[in-house]
Amino acid sequence: MTFVTQARYAAAGVDIDAGNRLVELIKPLVRATARAGADAEIGGFGGLFDLKAAGYSDPVLVAATDGVGTKVKIAIETGRHDTIGIDLVAMSVNDLVVQGAEPLFFLDYFACGKLDPAVGAAVVSGIAAACREVRCALIGGETAEMPGVYQPGDYDLAGFAVGAVARADLLPRSDIAAGDVVVGLAASGVHSNGFSLVRRVVADAQLAWTAQAPFAPSQTLGEALLTPTRLYVRSCLAAARETKAVKALAHITGGGFVDNIPRVLPDGLSIALDLDRVPVPPVFKWLARAGNIAEAEMLRTFNCGIGMVAILAAADANAAIDCFTVNGETVVRLGEVIKAAGEPRVAFRGRLDLAG
Repeated sequence: MTFVTQARYAAAGVDIDAGNRLVELIKPLVRATARAGADAEIGGFGGLFDLKAAGYSDPVLVAATDGVGTKVKIAIETGRHDTIGIDLVAMSVNDLVVQGAEPLFFLDYFACGKLDPAVGAAVVSGIAAACREVRCALIGGETAEMPGVYQPGDYDLAGFAVGAVARADLLPRSDIAAGDVVVGLAASGVHSNGFSLVRRVVADAQLAWTAQAPFAPSQTLGEALLTPTRLYVRSCLAAARETKAVKALAHITGGGFVDNIPRVLPDGLSIALDLDRVPVPPVFKWLARAGNIAEAEMLRTFNCGIGMVAILAAADANAAIDCFTVNGETVVRLGEVIKAAGEPRVAFRGRLDLAG
Protein backbone atom coordinates (compact mmCIF):
# COMPACT_ATOMS: atom_id res chain seq x y z
CA MET A 1 0.00 0.00 0.00
CA THR A 2 2.83 2.40 0.86
CA PHE A 3 4.55 1.66 -2.47
CA VAL A 4 1.35 2.32 -4.42
CA THR A 5 0.72 5.58 -2.54
CA GLN A 6 4.27 6.81 -3.17
CA ALA A 7 4.01 5.85 -6.84
CA ARG A 8 0.81 7.85 -7.20
CA TYR A 9 2.37 10.81 -5.34
CA ALA A 10 5.39 10.68 -7.65
CA ALA A 11 3.08 10.58 -10.67
CA ALA A 12 1.44 13.73 -9.28
CA GLY A 13 4.86 15.40 -9.33
CA VAL A 14 6.21 14.98 -5.79
CA ASP A 15 9.24 12.73 -5.25
CA ILE A 16 9.70 11.84 -1.57
CA ASP A 17 12.86 9.90 -2.35
CA ALA A 18 14.44 12.97 -3.98
CA GLY A 19 13.76 14.90 -0.78
CA ASN A 20 15.44 12.22 1.28
CA ARG A 21 18.44 12.24 -1.07
CA LEU A 22 18.74 16.00 -0.60
CA VAL A 23 18.74 15.62 3.19
CA GLU A 24 21.59 13.12 2.97
CA LEU A 25 23.55 15.40 0.63
CA ILE A 26 23.31 18.42 2.91
CA LYS A 27 23.87 16.77 6.29
CA PRO A 28 27.66 17.30 6.20
CA LEU A 29 27.16 20.93 5.13
CA VAL A 30 24.76 21.55 7.98
CA ARG A 31 26.94 19.73 10.52
CA ALA A 32 29.85 22.05 9.64
CA THR A 33 27.86 25.04 10.98
CA ALA A 34 27.70 23.68 14.55
CA ARG A 35 28.50 26.18 17.31
CA ALA A 36 28.10 26.51 21.06
CA GLY A 37 24.41 26.02 21.73
CA ALA A 38 23.59 23.91 18.67
CA ASP A 39 24.92 20.65 17.24
CA ALA A 40 23.48 21.53 13.79
CA GLU A 41 22.04 18.08 13.18
CA ILE A 42 18.95 17.88 11.00
CA GLY A 43 16.20 15.30 10.59
CA GLY A 44 14.01 16.01 13.59
CA PHE A 45 10.75 17.93 13.70
CA GLY A 46 12.37 21.05 15.15
CA GLY A 47 15.80 22.57 15.69
CA LEU A 48 17.13 23.06 19.21
CA PHE A 49 19.30 25.87 20.58
CA ASP A 50 20.66 26.16 24.12
CA LEU A 51 21.08 29.83 25.08
CA LYS A 52 22.86 28.96 28.31
CA ALA A 53 25.48 26.93 26.44
CA ALA A 54 25.98 29.94 24.13
CA GLY A 55 26.91 32.05 27.15
CA TYR A 56 23.72 34.08 27.62
CA SER A 57 22.00 34.63 30.95
CA ASP A 58 19.67 37.59 30.27
CA PRO A 59 19.49 38.09 26.50
CA VAL A 60 17.01 39.81 24.25
CA LEU A 61 16.16 37.61 21.26
CA VAL A 62 16.01 39.25 17.83
CA ALA A 63 14.40 37.58 14.81
CA ALA A 64 14.51 38.42 11.11
CA THR A 65 13.23 36.89 7.90
CA ASP A 66 13.84 37.70 4.24
CA GLY A 67 14.32 36.27 0.78
CA VAL A 68 16.49 37.14 -2.20
CA GLY A 69 13.84 38.64 -4.47
CA THR A 70 14.05 38.12 -8.20
CA LYS A 71 17.82 37.70 -8.03
CA VAL A 72 16.89 34.03 -7.74
CA LYS A 73 15.79 34.11 -11.41
CA ILE A 74 19.34 34.91 -12.48
CA ALA A 75 20.66 31.94 -10.48
CA ILE A 76 18.06 29.70 -12.13
CA GLU A 77 18.61 31.00 -15.65
CA THR A 78 22.43 30.81 -15.42
CA GLY A 79 22.48 27.46 -13.61
CA ARG A 80 24.70 28.99 -10.90
CA HIS A 81 23.18 27.99 -7.58
CA ASP A 82 26.12 28.00 -5.16
CA THR A 83 26.06 31.67 -4.07
CA ILE A 84 22.37 32.55 -3.83
CA GLY A 85 22.28 30.89 -0.40
CA ILE A 86 24.90 33.41 0.80
CA ASP A 87 22.49 36.18 -0.19
CA LEU A 88 19.70 34.45 1.71
CA VAL A 89 21.66 34.35 4.96
CA ALA A 90 23.10 37.84 4.53
CA MET A 91 19.72 39.50 4.11
CA SER A 92 18.55 38.26 7.51
CA VAL A 93 21.74 38.32 9.61
CA ASN A 94 22.66 41.82 8.42
CA ASP A 95 19.27 42.89 9.78
CA LEU A 96 19.99 41.19 13.11
CA VAL A 97 23.31 42.94 13.63
CA VAL A 98 21.76 46.40 13.27
CA GLN A 99 20.07 45.63 16.60
CA GLY A 100 23.47 44.69 18.04
CA ALA A 101 22.53 41.00 17.96
CA GLU A 102 24.83 38.05 17.35
CA PRO A 103 23.21 35.57 14.93
CA LEU A 104 22.65 32.25 16.70
CA PHE A 105 20.76 30.04 14.28
CA PHE A 106 19.23 30.01 10.81
CA LEU A 107 16.50 28.07 9.04
CA ASP A 108 15.74 27.99 5.33
CA TYR A 109 12.69 27.31 3.17
CA PHE A 110 13.27 25.96 -0.35
CA ALA A 111 10.18 25.72 -2.59
CA CYS A 112 10.28 24.30 -6.11
CA GLY A 113 8.23 22.73 -8.88
CA LYS A 114 10.32 19.58 -9.13
CA LEU A 115 13.15 18.85 -6.74
CA ASP A 116 16.63 18.39 -8.18
CA PRO A 117 18.75 17.22 -5.20
CA ALA A 118 21.96 18.54 -6.81
CA VAL A 119 20.48 22.02 -7.20
CA GLY A 120 19.11 21.96 -3.66
CA ALA A 121 22.48 20.87 -2.31
CA ALA A 122 24.26 23.67 -4.20
CA VAL A 123 21.90 26.24 -2.70
CA VAL A 124 22.40 24.85 0.80
CA SER A 125 26.18 24.88 0.30
CA GLY A 126 25.97 28.67 0.01
CA ILE A 127 23.70 28.89 3.03
CA ALA A 128 26.11 26.79 5.08
CA ALA A 129 29.15 28.80 3.93
CA ALA A 130 27.54 32.05 5.05
CA CYS A 131 26.44 30.53 8.35
CA ARG A 132 29.99 29.40 9.04
CA GLU A 133 31.34 32.89 8.30
CA VAL A 134 29.00 34.56 10.78
CA ARG A 135 29.20 31.68 13.30
CA CYS A 136 25.51 30.91 13.00
CA ALA A 137 24.18 27.36 13.23
CA LEU A 138 21.98 26.02 10.44
CA ILE A 139 19.57 24.03 12.58
CA GLY A 140 16.73 23.23 10.21
CA GLY A 141 14.73 24.00 7.13
CA GLU A 142 11.97 22.86 4.83
CA THR A 143 11.90 21.65 1.24
CA ALA A 144 8.55 21.96 -0.51
CA GLU A 145 7.93 20.37 -3.91
CA MET A 146 4.83 22.06 -5.38
CA PRO A 147 4.13 21.17 -9.00
CA GLY A 148 1.61 23.53 -10.55
CA VAL A 149 2.65 26.38 -8.27
CA TYR A 150 6.23 26.48 -9.56
CA GLN A 151 7.34 25.46 -13.03
CA PRO A 152 10.00 22.73 -13.41
CA GLY A 153 13.40 24.31 -12.84
CA ASP A 154 12.03 27.20 -10.79
CA TYR A 155 12.54 27.58 -7.07
CA ASP A 156 12.19 30.24 -4.40
CA LEU A 157 13.91 30.81 -1.07
CA ALA A 158 13.10 32.27 2.32
CA GLY A 159 15.38 32.53 5.34
CA PHE A 160 14.77 32.91 9.05
CA ALA A 161 17.43 33.98 11.55
CA VAL A 162 17.40 34.41 15.32
CA GLY A 163 20.06 36.24 17.28
CA ALA A 164 20.65 37.48 20.81
CA VAL A 165 22.04 40.59 22.43
CA ALA A 166 22.58 41.62 26.04
CA ARG A 167 19.96 44.17 27.05
CA ALA A 168 22.56 46.85 27.68
CA ASP A 169 23.99 46.45 24.18
CA LEU A 170 20.79 46.84 22.14
CA LEU A 171 20.99 49.12 19.12
CA PRO A 172 20.09 51.79 18.20
CA ARG A 173 21.19 53.57 21.38
CA SER A 174 19.11 56.33 22.93
CA ASP A 175 21.99 58.84 22.98
CA ILE A 176 22.20 59.58 19.24
CA ALA A 177 22.80 63.32 18.97
CA ALA A 178 23.62 66.09 16.53
CA GLY A 179 27.31 65.97 15.69
CA ASP A 180 27.60 62.18 15.64
CA VAL A 181 29.64 60.88 12.72
CA VAL A 182 28.02 58.91 9.89
CA VAL A 183 30.11 56.38 7.97
CA GLY A 184 29.33 53.84 5.28
CA LEU A 185 30.67 50.33 4.75
CA ALA A 186 31.21 49.50 1.09
CA ALA A 187 28.90 47.05 -0.66
CA SER A 188 30.06 44.07 -2.70
CA GLY A 189 27.66 44.94 -5.52
CA VAL A 190 23.91 45.17 -6.01
CA HIS A 191 23.38 42.76 -3.09
CA SER A 192 19.77 41.43 -3.19
CA ASN A 193 17.48 44.38 -3.86
CA GLY A 194 16.25 46.02 -7.02
CA PHE A 195 16.63 42.99 -9.26
CA SER A 196 13.28 43.40 -10.96
CA LEU A 197 14.65 46.67 -12.31
CA VAL A 198 18.07 45.13 -12.99
CA ARG A 199 16.49 42.35 -15.04
CA ARG A 200 14.37 44.87 -16.97
CA VAL A 201 17.50 46.88 -17.86
CA VAL A 202 19.28 43.70 -19.00
CA ALA A 203 16.27 42.65 -21.09
CA ASP A 204 15.98 46.10 -22.68
CA ALA A 205 19.71 46.02 -23.48
CA GLN A 206 19.15 42.59 -25.12
CA LEU A 207 22.09 41.08 -23.26
CA ALA A 208 22.49 37.38 -22.46
CA TRP A 209 23.69 36.25 -19.04
CA THR A 210 26.68 34.67 -20.81
CA ALA A 211 27.68 37.98 -22.41
CA GLN A 212 30.68 39.91 -21.11
CA ALA A 213 29.54 42.20 -18.32
CA PRO A 214 29.71 45.81 -19.60
CA PHE A 215 30.93 46.94 -16.16
CA ALA A 216 33.21 43.94 -15.36
CA PRO A 217 35.05 42.71 -18.48
CA SER A 218 36.60 39.72 -16.71
CA GLN A 219 33.17 38.23 -15.87
CA THR A 220 30.02 37.22 -17.63
CA LEU A 221 26.99 39.38 -16.89
CA GLY A 222 25.37 36.57 -14.92
CA GLU A 223 28.47 35.98 -12.80
CA ALA A 224 28.88 39.66 -12.03
CA LEU A 225 25.26 40.23 -11.02
CA LEU A 226 25.29 37.13 -8.82
CA THR A 227 28.09 38.56 -6.65
CA PRO A 228 26.79 37.72 -3.16
CA THR A 229 25.53 40.21 -0.60
CA ARG A 230 28.29 41.21 1.79
CA LEU A 231 28.10 39.84 5.32
CA TYR A 232 28.68 42.65 7.82
CA VAL A 233 28.10 40.71 11.03
CA ARG A 234 31.63 40.08 12.28
CA SER A 235 32.93 43.59 11.58
CA CYS A 236 29.88 45.33 13.07
CA LEU A 237 29.87 43.20 16.20
CA ALA A 238 33.59 43.80 16.68
CA ALA A 239 33.24 47.58 16.33
CA ALA A 240 30.21 47.70 18.64
CA ARG A 241 31.76 45.53 21.33
CA GLU A 242 35.36 46.69 21.25
CA THR A 243 35.01 50.46 20.80
CA LYS A 244 31.58 51.24 22.31
CA ALA A 245 31.39 53.97 19.65
CA VAL A 246 28.59 52.48 17.55
CA LYS A 247 25.29 54.16 18.34
CA ALA A 248 23.27 52.79 15.42
CA LEU A 249 23.54 50.71 12.27
CA ALA A 250 21.30 50.75 9.19
CA HIS A 251 21.29 47.95 6.62
CA ILE A 252 20.88 49.60 3.20
CA THR A 253 18.41 47.36 1.39
CA GLY A 254 15.28 48.16 -0.63
CA GLY A 255 14.49 51.84 -0.10
CA GLY A 256 18.18 52.77 -0.11
CA PHE A 257 19.42 55.58 2.13
CA VAL A 258 16.09 57.40 2.04
CA ASP A 259 13.97 54.74 3.73
CA ASN A 260 16.45 52.76 5.81
CA ILE A 261 18.48 55.36 7.71
CA PRO A 262 15.42 57.07 9.28
CA ARG A 263 14.42 53.74 10.85
CA VAL A 264 17.20 54.13 13.45
CA LEU A 265 16.91 57.89 14.07
CA PRO A 266 15.06 59.38 17.05
CA ASP A 267 12.57 62.17 16.47
CA GLY A 268 14.11 65.59 15.92
CA LEU A 269 17.24 64.34 14.18
CA SER A 270 18.27 63.87 10.58
CA ILE A 271 21.35 62.88 8.60
CA ALA A 272 23.34 65.15 6.31
CA LEU A 273 24.91 62.81 3.76
CA ASP A 274 27.53 63.82 1.19
CA LEU A 275 26.84 61.95 -2.05
CA ASP A 276 30.18 63.07 -3.50
CA ARG A 277 31.87 60.70 -1.05
CA VAL A 278 29.88 57.59 -2.04
CA PRO A 279 32.18 55.20 -3.97
CA VAL A 280 29.74 54.21 -6.72
CA PRO A 281 30.75 50.81 -8.21
CA PRO A 282 30.72 50.39 -12.02
CA VAL A 283 27.60 48.19 -11.94
CA PHE A 284 25.48 51.11 -10.71
CA LYS A 285 26.93 53.51 -13.25
CA TRP A 286 26.04 51.05 -15.99
CA LEU A 287 22.52 50.51 -14.65
CA ALA A 288 21.90 54.26 -14.43
CA ARG A 289 23.15 54.83 -17.97
CA ALA A 290 21.66 51.77 -19.67
CA GLY A 291 18.34 52.09 -17.88
CA ASN A 292 18.15 55.88 -17.97
CA ILE A 293 17.55 55.82 -14.21
CA ALA A 294 17.53 59.16 -12.41
CA GLU A 295 19.69 59.73 -9.34
CA ALA A 296 16.66 59.95 -7.03
CA GLU A 297 15.43 56.52 -8.18
CA MET A 298 18.92 55.02 -7.86
CA LEU A 299 19.06 56.25 -4.27
CA ARG A 300 15.63 54.78 -3.46
CA THR A 301 16.13 51.42 -5.23
CA PHE A 302 19.78 50.42 -4.76
CA ASN A 303 22.53 50.63 -2.15
CA CYS A 304 24.64 52.57 -4.72
CA GLY A 305 27.85 51.19 -3.16
CA ILE A 306 27.12 51.43 0.58
CA GLY A 307 25.65 48.31 2.17
CA MET A 308 25.69 49.39 5.82
CA VAL A 309 25.64 52.79 7.51
CA ALA A 310 26.96 53.35 11.03
CA ILE A 311 26.33 56.27 13.36
CA LEU A 312 29.32 56.79 15.63
CA ALA A 313 30.06 58.86 18.71
CA ALA A 314 32.27 61.67 17.40
CA ALA A 315 34.92 61.32 20.12
CA ASP A 316 35.45 57.62 19.37
CA ALA A 317 34.73 57.56 15.64
CA ASN A 318 38.35 56.97 14.62
CA ALA A 319 38.61 53.91 16.87
CA ALA A 320 35.47 52.43 15.32
CA ILE A 321 36.66 53.18 11.78
CA ASP A 322 39.98 51.48 12.55
CA CYS A 323 38.12 48.44 13.92
CA PHE A 324 35.89 48.20 10.84
CA THR A 325 38.97 48.45 8.63
CA VAL A 326 40.92 45.79 10.52
CA ASN A 327 37.93 43.50 10.11
CA GLY A 328 37.97 43.86 6.33
CA GLU A 329 35.60 46.75 5.62
CA THR A 330 36.17 49.69 3.30
CA VAL A 331 34.92 52.66 5.33
CA VAL A 332 33.76 56.01 3.94
CA ARG A 333 32.94 59.11 6.00
CA LEU A 334 29.56 60.17 4.67
CA GLY A 335 28.38 62.99 6.92
CA GLU A 336 26.92 63.70 10.32
CA VAL A 337 23.76 63.71 12.39
CA ILE A 338 21.98 67.08 12.41
CA LYS A 339 18.92 68.55 14.08
CA ALA A 340 15.83 68.06 11.96
CA ALA A 341 13.21 70.64 11.15
CA GLY A 342 10.94 67.92 9.72
CA GLU A 343 11.23 66.06 6.43
CA PRO A 344 13.44 64.92 4.83
CA ARG A 345 15.14 62.72 7.45
CA VAL A 346 18.10 62.30 5.09
CA ALA A 347 19.45 65.52 3.55
CA PHE A 348 21.73 64.99 0.56
CA ARG A 349 24.66 67.16 -0.44
CA GLY A 350 26.47 66.90 -3.77
CA ARG A 351 25.71 64.29 -6.44
CA LEU A 352 26.36 60.60 -7.00
CA ASP A 353 29.15 59.91 -9.47
CA LEU A 354 27.11 58.01 -12.06
CA ALA A 355 29.30 58.92 -15.04
CA GLY A 356 31.43 56.37 -16.83
